[in-house]
Formats: sequence, structure tokens, C-alpha cells
Amino acid sequence: MAGNRKLNRPTDQRVAIVRGLTTDLLWYGRIQTTEARAKEVRKQAEKILTMGIKTYEDVITVTKSKMNEKGQKVDTEVKNDGQARLTARRRMMAYLYERPILREKDEKLAEYKVRVKGIQHPVINKIFDELAPKYAKRAQEKGQGGGYTRIVKMGPRRGDAAETVILELV
Repeated sequence: MAGNRKLNRPTDQRVAIVRGLTTDLLWYGRIQTTEARAKEVRKQAEKILTMGIKTYEDVITVTKSKMNEKGQKVDTEVKNDGQARLTARRRMMAYLYERPILREKDEKLAEYKVRVKGIQHPVINKIFDELAPKYAKRAQEKGQGGGYTRIVKMGPRRGDAAETVILELV
């Protein structure tokens, strides 16, 4: 997932900036940055969201048997990714950075551990569980895909007069 703008940076730094900003946009839903960076991030975010929308329903339910503490056999239903969703998940994991789930204010450590238990990739889970269904429904209603982000101009930045914008998910 490469871009065209050079952003006055060497390749490795440029790629890292765009990956980091894309991850932050998908995690927080809104970022403030320069216009050139926002346009690059928009391209990558739209591609990732489209990948999530096309594959979020590809889930296979499997029944697994395992032994509990008392030595009894217990059947549990587990939802696994289908082939297309697994491929999309792996592509997203290769591109996006990890973001930890933060503890909420006045949340005890034990409660936090219970809340985050079993969540390995929170950004990717958010894409598949929250963002993809929301945008798929939006696409059904409006009859169009894409257009998941909005750029709002904020004016020149003090110091270097770079045009700053807010990039947000619609």
C-alpha cells in the first residue's frame, strides 16, 4: 500500500508516518494533521475499510470439544474467520500498527484484565466489528461505496504556515 506524495521524508519515514496516522484514524476516528499527509492517509484508510466491508461477514462457526476442570467434555461454539476475512485480517495486520486498549478512568486492574482478555488486535477487531458493518449499511442505503472519510480545513499552522486539516471518519 504505497502512495505518491513524498512528504519531504525518506521512504522509511514516510511509510511509517502514513501507517501511524492511518492506524490512529481508524482507532480514534479523527486526527489533525497537514493536508498532504491527510490525503495520503485517506487513500490508505479507504482501501483498508473497503477490504473490511467486503469480508466482514465471512465467518465460520465451528463446534470444539474440550475438557473442563472437572474432566467433563464440554462443547463450545467458536467463530473463525473464513478464507477471505482471514486474508484481509492478515493484510491489515501487516500494515496497521498495534494500539493498546487503555484503562478507563476509575477502572480497577482486575476489571480491565477481564475486559481486554482475548482481544489480540483491537484496531482490526474494531474495523471488522464496528466500522465495516456501519459502512456496509451506509452503502446499502445510499447505493454507493467509498467516501468513508472527510477532510475539514483548519487554516495555516503557526510557525511554518502548513495547511492543517482534520481528517475524520464519516
